Amino acid sequence: MINGAHVVIYTRDAEADRAFLRDVLGWPHVDAGHGWLLFRLPPAEVACHPADGEPSHELMLMCDDLDETISELTGKGVEFSRPVQVAAWGRVTGFRLPGGGEVALYEPRHPRA
Repeated sequence: MINGAHVVIYTRDAEADRAFLRDVLGWPHVDAGHGWLLFRLPPAEVACHPADGEPSHELMLMCDDLDETISELTGKGVEFSRPVQVAAWGRVTGFRLPGGGEVALYEPRHPRA
């Protein structure tokens, strides 16, 4: 029985991204050995979308109030990489991790799984 999922973020600066997840997002974690931190994620969903090009994956974090979350993260020094966009399924923006990767952040307007 599958009982979980493990997300890997490939990055140019793993230490900086680990510190961001630990110190800025405040995610609980364990040290798997030698400083390799594993973070507990909030509840998650998986969706399958059609792709015109090569298949890919995207990490999107969800929140209940996008404006409040943006304000909280901006106060912690997070810089957002794109303006808030409104779609039928929710409001979405994105921010960069210190290692260069982008993470989407959205307030869903659809039922949660």
